[in-house]
Amino acid sequence: MRGFVVGTIVTAIAFYVLTKVLPTYTSFDMVTYDGELYGIVVLALIFGLVNASIGRIVRLLALPISFMTMGLIGFVINAALLLVTAFIADAAKFDLTVGDFPPDLLTADTLVAAVVGAIVLSLVSTVVRLAVPD
Repeated sequence: MRGFVVGTIVTAIAFYVLTKVLPTYTSFDMVTYDGELYGIVVLALIFGLVNASIGRIVRLLALPISFMTMGLIGFVINAALLLVTAFIADAAKFDLTVGDFPPDLLTADTLVAAVVGAIVLSLVSTVVRLAVPD
């Protein structure tokens, strides 16, 4: 139970950094969230559930491709999971946008924002996990 709580808090911190820091250093809004702080925790919970349910299946199915690309397909998988999280958050009335999604899914801004957002989310989560023991 402690690992779940710590993991959710770490993901919430990563989402906070992702939504507050990343849009200020880019020419367009990559990943934005306009809401309260409790919404960040809800986003972390949604991302955790999506990652735990869909993420494991997709990573298992993409294992041969992962061997061929030496793990680089993981960035694409994480970007897709971030887009699924944005879709679920939009349905739950939380204003998380990744590039132009929602409403536009297949634009260059959306794909670039999803990949960059997934990389930043992974890096921040890793740094916070190194600082916070599980």
